Amino acid sequence: MIAVAAAGRDPSGGTDLDSANPLELDAEELAILRLLADGLVLDGIARRLSLSERTVRRRLRALCDRFGVDAPVQVVVLAARGGML
Repeated sequence: MIAVAAAGRDPSGGTDLDSANPLELDAEELAILRLLADGLVLDGIARRLSLSERTVRRRLRALCDRFGVDAPVQVVVLAARGGML
C-alpha cells in the first residue's frame, strides 16, 4: 500500500489540504488513478485492468469518499501532489 494525504472538505465546498489525513492506496487503486490521469475513461480503465466498469466506478466513488472530494479528477490531483503519480 502507498500512503497519500487526503484532503477534507471545507465549508465552502473546496478542499482543505492542511487538514490532511494519511490514506493508503492499494495497487489496484493506484493503477486506476494512473490510467485516469493518462486520460482513459471507465471502459478503457476496465479493459486495461480486466475489471468491470461497475468495479472501476465503485472504486473511484470510494476513493472520492475517502479523499473527501466530489470528482475522481480531484483524487488524481491530490495523489499527484502527494508524489504518487
